[in-house]
Amino acid sequence: MLVRLLYCSRSVDTSPEAIDSILSQSRQHNPVSGITGILCYGDGIFLQCIEGGRMQVSDLYGSIQHDKRHKDVALLHYEEIFERRFSGWSMGQVNISKLNHSILLKYSEKPELDPYSVSGKVSLALLEDLAATAAICGRS
Repeated sequence: MLVRLLYCSRSVDTSPEAIDSILSQSRQHNPVSGITGILCYGDGIFLQCIEGGRMQVSDLYGSIQHDKRHKDVALLHYEEIFERRFSGWSMGQVNISKLNHSILLKYSEKPELDPYSVSGKVSLALLEDLAATAAICGRS
């Protein structure tokens, strides 16, 4: 059974090295578990979608909730799925430096990443739009 989980969190350490460490760890461990997904990071906020088997996604989300690098972890959306939307990435990353901020404004009151202020479905639509229109790093 495939599932999709979307969550957001705030980064405890916003240094580029800390963010790179999270991505590196994801790209190393996710393929072994059959996890795919995409991560958007900006202004100290993570918006991440993970897809895979129900137990694997649940286990990963549990680890994220207890990960000291994250705080204010919030579940935005969870669903059973027929197919993955982000199957091309063990953990793709939206390249914020190449982002057209009008995409953010399309989904919220201000042109900034703030999944805490919108619904889970809006956050998922934003992430899909970002994946389609922004440069993605880490296709593996």
